[in-house]
Amino acid sequence: MPTLATAQSPNLRVVVNSTQDTISPDELLTLREAIELTNGDLTVDQLSDIERTLVTSSEQSSRIEFSLPPQDTTIYLNELLPPLASPGLVVDGTTQPGYDATTSPTAEIAIPQPIVTITPTPGQSILRGLTIVADEVTVRGLSIYGFKSVNEATLATPPADIFISHTSPPPDISQQQQPNYRFPFYPDDIPPKDVRVEFNWLGIPPDGEMPQNLSAFGVYVFNSLGTTVYRNRISDHEGSAIITSVQANNLQVSENIIVGNGIEGMPDAIRLEGVIDDSQITGNLICGNDGSGVYLFKPEGAVQIRDNQIIFNGRRLRRAAVYLMGNNHQVVGNQIAYQPGPGVVVTAYPDSDRNVIETNRFAGLEGLSIDLNAQQHLEPIHFQVGDGHNPPRTTKYQRQTTGNNGINAPQFVSEEFLQLGDQIEVFGQAEPGSTVELYRVREPAESFYGPLSEPIGSTITDGEGQFSVTLTGLQPGETISAIATTSQDGTSEPALNAAVKFSDGTVVPNPEPLPPVIPRCLSQTTPPPPPAEFTPPVQQPLTLRVPRNIHFALDRSDISPESAAILDQVAAVLQEYPFLTVELQGHTDPRGNVAYNQALANRRALAVRNYLLRQGIAPERMTIRSFGETQRRTTGSGVVDYARDRRVEIIFQDLRGLEIIFEDQETDLQIEPTGGGR
Repeated sequence: MPTLATAQSPNLRVVVNSTQDTISPDELLTLREAIELTNGDLTVDQLSDIERTLVTSSEQSSRIEFSLPPQDTTIYLNELLPPLASPGLVVDGTTQPGYDATTSPTAEIAIPQPIVTITPTPGQSILRGLTIVADEVTVRGLSIYGFKSVNEATLATPPADIFISHTSPPPDISQQQQPNYRFPFYPDDIPPKDVRVEFNWLGIPPDGEMPQNLSAFGVYVFNSLGTTVYRNRISDHEGSAIITSVQANNLQVSENIIVGNGIEGMPDAIRLEGVIDDSQITGNLICGNDGSGVYLFKPEGAVQIRDNQIIFNGRRLRRAAVYLMGNNHQVVGNQIAYQPGPGVVVTAYPDSDRNVIETNRFAGLEGLSIDLNAQQHLEPIHFQVGDGHNPPRTTKYQRQTTGNNGINAPQFVSEEFLQLGDQIEVFGQAEPGSTVELYRVREPAESFYGPLSEPIGSTITDGEGQFSVTLTGLQPGETISAIATTSQDGTSEPALNAAVKFSDGTVVPNPEPLPPVIPRCLSQTTPPPPPAEFTPPVQQPLTLRVPRNIHFALDRSDISPESAAILDQVAAVLQEYPFLTVELQGHTDPRGNVAYNQALANRRALAVRNYLLRQGIAPERMTIRSFGETQRRTTGSGVVDYARDRRVEIIFQDLRGLEIIFEDQETDLQIEPTGGGR
């Protein structure tokens, strides 16, 4: 039987039975008191007699467990909690009575629903949920959301649901010698090791709904070694779900659900900076985020990105699904699909070489599956849409100033290959000694290069760069492409597609494309019955009288009550027809600065998207664009004309054969009382 803890006990088991945020010798033991106890800043002797019964000795490391009243499991914080400073501490939300580790509301990756919630008191702005500064700390089974600061420009360290760093981060952010993160702190600023964050819901409450107050970031690895982020559901953050800063060597990010992040700030789901050597991103679902799925910015060291689903990202900003800076990264075995940009971009700045990109499956891209940027292409558009297929790199300078040393794509000896029996002999030229991977191009594409839909074979070139490979399982009318990889350069862009024909040279039409995919990041573990077989579209148009636009007040981007009622109608249609997707296009009137109007139009589109998110519309179903003042509704210059210009248009896509009539409306027109602009 555990013994009663004393002031001298090195390790404690503390049971939190109160959701209050106080330190007081009473009948209730709070989370703040539990952290102070395990840190040694509060002694057992300072507790009341009843509180002492909730503290026992622990044979191993200290533990914080929970036994909150079933009807009151949300801990509302009034101020920042003390850091978790006890080595080996476990903060375990799975100990709360009623927690069910055997069920998960999501089918894709099993992450049980938490019960214990940590969030700021309404109206309070609190920087972080939990701050971890000690080795081998584990945080498990909690819902943590709503943490950010209203004065972020003056912060020494950033906000997050969970923040991991050495003790007492620097008070002055100028100590970070940007952009060189190599020596940002003093020698005695020792990073915590082997922190583990698992089975938490970050950014969202236990009901899974989008909260009114969003967190800034999910897990912020500011300075740490060997952090593991495993099986967390990380959603609805203003910035990235997982971000590193100074040091995150051996970071392991595995089997997380990362959906709908980057709503208002840094848009990328996982953003890695600083020292990240020996890090791995494996087996995650990265879906519906506002920028790239994985974005590497001037990192030191290499990361492996393996076996992830990276789909439907770039909802707000068109970016590559995976954007690589640096050397020796591996992008292997991922599904990378439905991105309004390229699949994987390798920048040439700084020198980014030896990046291996193999056995991935690409689909639904607006750009190349693999795009090696040239060094002079550093504008935002180049990591949004890439710089396109490279012509052959024939000089040393061209090679050195292109991602992955400008390794040239394979070249087939012909644009057509004949089927002989059930086999096809494919011949071509690539870098001498390179590994050539052959891919089926499974969908029609505007590009002549891929997409690299499915790996179907590989071979190695000889000393002259020649290769040949026998492929089976292909049908006349299908298309193939290829990539080449060498150890000194990395992986190339895709080869020019080649077609498969009958042995007599005749062709057949392209095979039917894959059926359209219903854009959905998550499904329930007990899904509704499957829909009936799709029937041909009705002959008469289905008139739903659904509005396709809303309007805004002068120089405003907030949703008026009248516009909210209209958006409720739009949300109802999107809920009824889950295959519909929308592009939200923001506009302004022509008055005012062009750059300002572009930003204002973007805020308006973002406001509509965020409203629909809160109505339960999945983030992967919506993209936004800003047109500023470039697409007016009228040519007039009256206040009514300008009011018509101040709008967001809702462009419905993927109608699946439905002939739906969407109507413009002006019931929410907001006419300015006096002169002005925008």
